Amino acid sequence: MRTVRPFTVVPRLPPRIERLRDLAYNVWWSWNPDATELFARLDPDLWRRSRHNPVVLLAETAQARLEEASRDEAFLGALDGVVQTYDRYLSDKGWFGRAFPDSALKVAYFSAEFGLAECVAIYSGGLGVLSGDHLKSASDLGLPLVGVGMAYGEGYHRQYLNESGWQYEFYPPNDFAAIPARGVTLPDGQRLRVSVELPGRSVHAQVWRVQVGRVPLYLLDTNTDGNTPDDRRITAQLYGGDHDMRIRQEVVLGIGGLRVLAALGLTPDVFHMNEGHSAFLALERARQAMEAHGLSWQEALDATAAANVFTTHTPVPAGNDEFPPDAVEDYFKDFCARAGIPRERLVSLGQLDPENPKGGFSMTALALRTSERSNGVSALHGEVSRAMWTTLYPDLPEHEVPIGAITNGVHAPTWIAPELQHLYARALGRRWREGASDPALWERVAELPDAELWRTHEAMRERMITFVRERLRAQEKRRGAPTAETDRAGEALDPDALTVGFARRFATYKRAALLLRDRARLERLVSDRERPVQFIFAGKAHPKDEPGKKVIQELFEATRDPALRGRLVFVEDYDMEVARAMVSGVDVWLNNPRRPLEASGTSGMKAAMNGALNLSVLDGWWCEAWSPELGWAIGRDEHYDDPDYQDTVEATAIYDILEKDVVPRFYDRARAKAPHRWTAMMKRSVAVVGARFNTHRMVEDYTHRCYLPASARARCLLEDRAALGRALSEWRGRVRRAWPEVAVRAVRERSGTELEVGSELVVEARVALGSLHPVDVAVELYHGLLDAQRDLRRGEVVTMRCEGDDGEGAWRYLGVARCQGSGQHGYAVRVMPYNEALTHRVVPDLVRWG
Repeated sequence: MRTVRPFTVVPRLPPRIERLRDLAYNVWWSWNPDATELFARLDPDLWRRSRHNPVVLLAETAQARLEEASRDEAFLGALDGVVQTYDRYLSDKGWFGRAFPDSALKVAYFSAEFGLAECVAIYSGGLGVLSGDHLKSASDLGLPLVGVGMAYGEGYHRQYLNESGWQYEFYPPNDFAAIPARGVTLPDGQRLRVSVELPGRSVHAQVWRVQVGRVPLYLLDTNTDGNTPDDRRITAQLYGGDHDMRIRQEVVLGIGGLRVLAALGLTPDVFHMNEGHSAFLALERARQAMEAHGLSWQEALDATAAANVFTTHTPVPAGNDEFPPDAVEDYFKDFCARAGIPRERLVSLGQLDPENPKGGFSMTALALRTSERSNGVSALHGEVSRAMWTTLYPDLPEHEVPIGAITNGVHAPTWIAPELQHLYARALGRRWREGASDPALWERVAELPDAELWRTHEAMRERMITFVRERLRAQEKRRGAPTAETDRAGEALDPDALTVGFARRFATYKRAALLLRDRARLERLVSDRERPVQFIFAGKAHPKDEPGKKVIQELFEATRDPALRGRLVFVEDYDMEVARAMVSGVDVWLNNPRRPLEASGTSGMKAAMNGALNLSVLDGWWCEAWSPELGWAIGRDEHYDDPDYQDTVEATAIYDILEKDVVPRFYDRARAKAPHRWTAMMKRSVAVVGARFNTHRMVEDYTHRCYLPASARARCLLEDRAALGRALSEWRGRVRRAWPEVAVRAVRERSGTELEVGSELVVEARVALGSLHPVDVAVELYHGLLDAQRDLRRGEVVTMRCEGDDGEGAWRYLGVARCQGSGQHGYAVRVMPYNEALTHRVVPDLVRWG
């Protein structure tokens, strides 16, 4: 066979415009309108056809055009301005450098997908876009962070619908030599490759680097020499394949990703797992600590957990990978032999019930057990996650399960339309992008003139409709529709009509077709000549999600209904380009998931920052944001036992809100062209959402609450050959061995059983500690109001004071709690391990109630 040896040919740029190459290979351009406009000026049609890919643009632009641009004074002036901004950006310390000038923090951020730009097609939806926005804000803020992900050769599927509206998928190849990515090489010029062990073989991965402003993102690629054809496909498709392929992918991401960092000489002190896909890294970190510090397996797990941060993103089972335990045993057989631990001990880390050897291996359970800091992505999702994973923390009240919440955000410069960015710069100041999390800054939006804001919004809506019409025409052509049908698609939608958008993954719990529940009311809305309403839908179903595909088909069929045609449309192949167009152009953003299954949701944040008003179920982020002056709530926090009845009630609520408030408010123009009641809500929504729900605020929260404390604690545990880590692990082991001896022998109230508000509940307890000492435990009085079932679900804690030995093998404790309100109260006494070196008060499985 022929041996094909690859080499690279790069565009020959005239010296005067050579800096275009630097700009092209840093996706900083994707959130800088002047930079994207600069590339578009070279060849607008090619820029659009390349899916806004500057590498392809420079490679395929005619040499004559490049020479012409190098002599064009206007183009050169724009280039110089962009380059000056770019260089200044790279040299700036950012928020972190100014706030923590002496910090040695280094963060590694692992995610299975990253949504950076549509031309870097390694994302599927919200999780990936959130990951991309996290990196962009980390760059803007100057946070020392490195990203780790996968270089998917086919990415996530592209979508097209056939003539009956059924979704089909296709997978165009990602050519990493033709996107803003560069192969990582060693000093001798050879490609960097790392290996991971799989059953009976090693799999090799080459590495690509995508520069995201000041943050590098390293992507592993198994489509390389030395791998079998099957193993070369490990990094072919995002979320593709069976359980076996998914395990391989997650081994490569977690363990291979760590080895990439080591090969590059990078030594992060915090490891952030964005969802559970990369959780195998926790096992590899423990094994490395065993070798580096001579620790036992348990000592290594305890010591390395301090630096692990885990974010869970969904309460939906499909979003929490679970594998057969025997498959995990097979993949980690050699790992366990090398670490000197029984395979069942490793597998138990991922099982909900470690006593059940046949139970599934959950990547989320593994991440929770091996991370000292875990969080959901909204306040409500934190509550849902604590309830969902309470089985890992038996005997602990649900609200004390150690899963916190850091609400998601979006990267404002990526998602706010260029026209609005210029408007905001005038009202908020030129440096508004850097102070994106400053509420006082966003309050200045109120100063924008209504007429100017409304003119800008109308222009954005018109541009969106032009974009949608082009996509609709292309869809019809692809299906082989007659010319009349394609022409009709090009006339869909009214640039002046109230436009409602809905775009997201088509998982069934998101109820995309809820609006179709009452077709008569829907038809009245779209056919009103004086006050018309129109709807734009977009989104993909997972290739294996047949119910989700049926929802798309139901919507597609509705678009063919003569009563709705041209006023209800479906845009195929939802991606970041479609998302930007829609969130910048719609008037209302509709979101109606089945509560509480929407962990956060970020599309509504993007729409709000562009001036759209949200009409949403109170789920995810909207629970925290909503107030009547910002938008509309569908229901409150009702719970329904009958989903069909819930759908009827909430569909009716959507129509009521549209008919009675949204439509009249939008068309309330009087003599003015701008709807002043509407623009007042726009401004308030922009101010509140812009300040609170951006990734600058989110990354700052992660820095303060997770990264800095995790770094400091990990350093303490591992310094001096992990002396403190060893001591803490030894203490845990001692407490665990002695715990069967711990018991609450007696409890009595000194103060009686009927007390007045403001009085004190005084409780005595006698507690047997066996071989433990009072310094090893906290004895607590857990008290509060009882619910209707006479259960104490959310109590307050008072630490009881040790009064000494009772002379009968137990210790006397006294607790005093003040009675704050009347009603039926209750209390209980509990014993928990205590050590000032613990991050959390909770040691799973070790709670004794009495």
